[in-house]
Amino acid sequence: MITHRVHRDLARAISGVENGIVELPAALAALAAQGHRATRKRGAILGITGPPGAGKSTLVDRLIEGFRAEGESVAVIAVDPSSPFTQGAVLGDRVRMQRHAGDPEVYIRSMASRNAGGGLAPATRDAVRLAEAAGFDVIIVETVGVGQVELEIVAVADLIVVVTVPALGDGVQAIKAGLTEIADIFVVNMADRPGGNRTAIDLKHMVRESHREIPVLQTIAQDGTGVSELLTAIVAKRGDEDSNAVRAVRFEVVRRVRDRAVAQALAALQSPDAAAVLERLRGHEITRNDAIDAVLTILGGPVHAH
Repeated sequence: MITHRVHRDLARAISGVENGIVELPAALAALAAQGHRATRKRGAILGITGPPGAGKSTLVDRLIEGFRAEGESVAVIAVDPSSPFTQGAVLGDRVRMQRHAGDPEVYIRSMASRNAGGGLAPATRDAVRLAEAAGFDVIIVETVGVGQVELEIVAVADLIVVVTVPALGDGVQAIKAGLTEIADIFVVNMADRPGGNRTAIDLKHMVRESHREIPVLQTIAQDGTGVSELLTAIVAKRGDEDSNAVRAVRFEVVRRVRDRAVAQALAALQSPDAAAVLERLRGHEITRNDAIDAVLTILGGPVHAH
């Protein structure tokens, strides 16, 4: 059973990891030492992503209501844009979902994105692990809403709901740029707006072309229309053996290789040889393209003709 004491200890553990005070293994051990051990099966991790203004937080609020009606406990990790001054979360999804504040079986935590480029806070994965360890049945991760680059959600969630709305202009085009590959369910929210049916039809055409079976649903989160159908689709997908694990591994391998390459490039740029190249550039002895080729040579990478 989830209690307010669990909330307090979980909040302390997440803050410790997020602020670099403790490492994840120590935070997990501390939760276990305080008597918080997940006695149920591993929690389902649900990712909610999509363009800004799609009503993701309102939809999450309705999903909390639905899961609680089925007796499931829910933890929400809502990633907010960071303040450029304090690096803190500035939207505060806990305020939007205040009606659940008195329910000990619901835990809602806003995390600052801290300029992360993939829609997630750097410590999001750790927060999810900690929420699982605290025994929550469902962990919902709502991304910051930066659009098509939110592919990092695939490394965290078991099941991904991509939310869009009518009249977003190039919203469906943005989805084509990558979210189609990671979506398990598409939702056209605010479906009562002009163009709602058209947007749903466009998404269904995209799904047909992708040769994947992805439900395309319409909701009006503000009044709850279509949310029961979404919950039914989520339950069906949760029981599907075709999990997100393969996509998650592929993404994580690419991410780690990319991060390693970036670290190597930065190290090369700080080397004495690179400093000499850049000094020649400042002295107008070589062009920018020459400088790029020279630094790539130092790095040991391929040099492309310009």
